Amino acid sequence: MQTVTLNNGVKMPILGFGVFQIPAEETERAVTDALAAGYRLLDTAAAYENEVAVGNAIKASGIPREELFVTTKLWIQDAPAEQNTRRALETSLAKLGLDHVDLYLMHQPFGDVHGQWRAMEAAHREGLSRAIGVANFYPDRLLDLILNNEITPQVNQIETHPFFQRTADHDVMREHGVQHQSWGGFAEGKNGLFTHPVLTEIGRAYDKSAAQVVLRWLIQRSIITIPKSVRPERMAQNLNVFDFQLTDEEMAQLATLDTGTTLFFDHHDPEMVAWLAKRRLQS
Repeated sequence: MQTVTLNNGVKMPILGFGVFQIPAEETERAVTDALAAGYRLLDTAAAYENEVAVGNAIKASGIPREELFVTTKLWIQDAPAEQNTRRALETSLAKLGLDHVDLYLMHQPFGDVHGQWRAMEAAHREGLSRAIGVANFYPDRLLDLILNNEITPQVNQIETHPFFQRTADHDVMREHGVQHQSWGGFAEGKNGLFTHPVLTEIGRAYDKSAAQVVLRWLIQRSIITIPKSVRPERMAQNLNVFDFQLTDEEMAQLATLDTGTTLFFDHHDPEMVAWLAKRRLQS
């Protein structure tokens, strides 16, 4: 497994297993299968409501804690944000059955972002999270956070796939030492990704699927990716992407697929901002 080194020296696998949209009752089995397949980076969130199942699978696996890299995420907190952020992290740790996570991400760029970040900085200093970062931050919000706080986020997890490649975002993150991580790397199959002629034609040369080509493309851009699957054979296929390399010409072909727009939801849309701001989690 390749790793990337975050701006605080922590090493993070470049390919992991995500559990977004896996129902809680199926998550433990899926994570157990993923760990058996060889995944060591696990990505969950308070908002996914399956942290307990992830923790159960970790405990049952018997894999030494230091071999795992566990990410969870903070949802938008009511005031006082700093105190509630600490409570939210402690709740996530209890559900996971862990004394620390490897990466704690602020899930959305809304609410008292700076208050939440100060609490995350404090938790990081105390060792409750080896690294801290954000998700869904566009360059303007990311720079505001960097310029007005002590710790630069180690990671920014954003929608990134062949149809929304985030090149400008990537350049800003690289300039400021923030590691780019993809969510939705397969675009949830939108735009016919799994049978797309450009992807399937490139894959044919390497005896790889369109999905494997996408993962290889992300890895070659030094972008961490966390594909989800509930099928063991797909989990294994998604790991089998380190034995080939796309050429510069093939990378250029993939660049032509970029539409420059989200396929899911726009964080600049006032209706979406209002919907996210109103959502609260049950502890």
